[in-house]
Amino acid sequence: MTIQEIAADLVALCKSGDFNTPGEKYWADDVVSLEAMPGDMARIQGKAAVHGKGEWWAANHEVHGAEITGPYINGDQFVVGFKMDITPKSTGERVTMDEVGLYTIKDGKIVEERFFY
Repeated sequence: MTIQEIAADLVALCKSGDFNTPGEKYWADDVVSLEAMPGDMARIQGKAAVHGKGEWWAANHEVHGAEITGPYINGDQFVVGFKMDITPKSTGERVTMDEVGLYTIKDGKIVEERFFY
């Protein structure tokens, strides 16, 4: 698949509410996920570990809605915008989460995902 096809498929899946399949389908075995925050979730490496991060996030947040924009492609990378209406279960306070994911592709797989918010 081309980067354009991978990016378009990832966005289409996310727009349908499916945030699990893109990782299962496109993460490299040694994928690195980087968050713009300190702590245990700041840098996660490996497909199983990144999947675990996603499971933790889903278990700790209620999602009321999401707006996905993009993809915007440049070379071996693409950007996707995520604007989500969520309630973190730890606070119970409904908020809007606005972030951008930068994905780097190598050999048809996502080798890095980096989030900015």
